[in-house]
Amino acid sequence: MSQETTAVVVDQARLSIEELSVSCAVGGDWVIEHVQAGVLLNDSVAGGDTWTFSGQDLRRARRLLELERTFDAVPELAGLVVDLLEERERLRARLLRAGLTPD
Repeated sequence: MSQETTAVVVDQARLSIEELSVSCAVGGDWVIEHVQAGVLLNDSVAGGDTWTFSGQDLRRARRLLELERTFDAVPELAGLVVDLLEERERLRARLLRAGLTPD
C-alpha cells in the first residue's frame, strides 16, 4: 500500500476567509475581527466583499491565535507581539545575508 502526499506552496496560494479559518481551526468571525482590528490582512488583496489571504497571512494568523490562547491576549496586543517577532526575523535574515551570525 502506498501513501500519497499532496503539498501546496502556501506563499503563492490565495485563501478565502473560509479556507483561512479552517486552516487555523477558528470561525470566520475570528478572521473578520482580526482584519477589522488591523492585525491581519497585511499583504492581502481586498476587493469588494471578498478578501483573500496569503501564506504570510496564514502564518501570522496562526501566531496571533497561539499568543491569544497562551496569554489570553487581545488581538491588538497579539498583533504588536507578532510585529516584533517578524521584525526580529527580518533583522536576523539581514545579518545572515551580510555574513554575520546573530547571537
